[in-house]
Amino acid sequence: MIDAILDEAAKFAGIVLSPLNRVGDRDGAKWKDTVVTTSPGFKEAYRQFVDNGWNGLGCDPEFGGQGLPKLLSTAVSEMWKGANHAFSLCPMLTQGAIEALMIAGTDEQKSAYLPSLVSGEWTGTMNLTEPSAGSDLAAVRSRAEPVGDGTFKIFGQKIFITYGEHDMADNIIHLVLARTPNAPEGVKGISLFVVPKFLLKADGTPGERNDVFCVSIEHKLGIHGSPTAVLAFGDNGGAIGTLVGEENRGLEYMFIMMNAARFNVGLEGLGDAERAYQRAVSYAKDRVQGTEVGVRGGPKVPIIKHPDVRRMLMSMRARIEAMRALAYVTATAQDNAHHNPDEAARQQAQAFADLMIPVVKGWSTESAVDIASLGVQVHGGMGFIEETGAAQHLRDARITTIYEGTTAIQANDLIGRKIAREKGVTILAIIAEMRAATAQLDGSLAPMGARQNAAVDALERAVFWIVDNFSIDPKAAHVGAVPFLHLLGIVAGGWLMGRAAVIARAKIALDDSDPFWAAKLVTTQFYADHFLTQAAGLAESVVAGAAGALEMADDSF
Repeated sequence: MIDAILDEAAKFAGIVLSPLNRVGDRDGAKWKDTVVTTSPGFKEAYRQFVDNGWNGLGCDPEFGGQGLPKLLSTAVSEMWKGANHAFSLCPMLTQGAIEALMIAGTDEQKSAYLPSLVSGEWTGTMNLTEPSAGSDLAAVRSRAEPVGDGTFKIFGQKIFITYGEHDMADNIIHLVLARTPNAPEGVKGISLFVVPKFLLKADGTPGERNDVFCVSIEHKLGIHGSPTAVLAFGDNGGAIGTLVGEENRGLEYMFIMMNAARFNVGLEGLGDAERAYQRAVSYAKDRVQGTEVGVRGGPKVPIIKHPDVRRMLMSMRARIEAMRALAYVTATAQDNAHHNPDEAARQQAQAFADLMIPVVKGWSTESAVDIASLGVQVHGGMGFIEETGAAQHLRDARITTIYEGTTAIQANDLIGRKIAREKGVTILAIIAEMRAATAQLDGSLAPMGARQNAAVDALERAVFWIVDNFSIDPKAAHVGAVPFLHLLGIVAGGWLMGRAAVIARAKIALDDSDPFWAAKLVTTQFYADHFLTQAAGLAESVVAGAAGALEMADDSF
């Protein structure tokens, strides 16, 4: 069944979504008089997406989902994102809305909204940011005034709302952060509301238009096919919404949606990187230029024969495989956190997922920008020309390090909430697992084992420094937060690449002739030689790199 699902997802991604990627980039979403028209072909593709049941793959069967594992839906999602990043954003936000309502919604909200969200007939959005707030959600000023019948009137403006308005679904269900009249200041005074584009009639179908309208969409560096809306709530008397969960706990509930989105943005980085790699390999095999190094008077050869082009391609491939391994293992941890029959195992899996989601998001997206840039470099001058398509992947990937929390926000969460707060308990347990796995890198894999041991030592050093210094010198700890996130990503990726190498060696020893295994051994060794070797320098940046940033006078910048 898994093979069949992956095969069909590959067909849909390749046949339906991928051809629309360039279309969306060239002829993006259009806004006119509060109405957004999506790129040519997007509406029809979304209808096929819904009709084929893809939207409910991992959702609860109680509301029409298929209840399949997170690991499987993660693999499928990577295909959507690699084939068409802009299109994939619409179902991604819907999945986040589903998760938030599943956990915090009332029974009435679940029955009213979840069946149509799960099917994909309706889509969902996340409304956090405002013009004066940015990432500082404590500054949110949108207000919610109680009507007296259990509903609220919402007033305010939200920006950067992905698929906040479009023509692909019959209704759009907005999850909106706002303040009630007596709410305390700061993040403790934020509540969460469901505000549908169309109010529901008695039979549950869309009826009267709610007072929420798109006043513009952004002109962006990339993901042109995805409309990024500015939404105005309440300009004509108030947008009707209902409270999700308890008053003043909105940010807590929104983080359910945010965590799901952060993991999926990490997959966007992975998908963009994979597509950039595929395009670069194809070009390198076809582009004939120069003679082979060391061969005098030889014929002109494809550039894939040149050592530095091979280095760039291997750099792309090795990191992609490590990123994918970390994302899929984190997805498996989320499955175990929900479904493992042992409570202790569930808690351990949840702790692992909580620790790694910022890394999947931050490290994978930062890597993706570099990988997509290398894709342009492999193309040479033609990479800078839009017709080759290489530049689109770089432009599309660039947003992934920013939205759903910048890399620094992920890194600050990682060192603060996930490491310092618990004195490194979870990460030190993972380091112990890394050491146990590294012990298997013997014999022909011993050089990789040596690289991994040194990298784990560097990671452990940085962890102890953060635990010891976070409270004493928080500014210094935060200067090193992003380098630490990269360090953990690289070492965790190496740990999982080492596990893959052990499996590949065993397969080859059993005379499995699939060339995948031999290629895996080469890629894992390349990763160890080119990326695990960076661990010591990153650890040094964490432990001793704060001085330059903190000692420089403001007016010296």
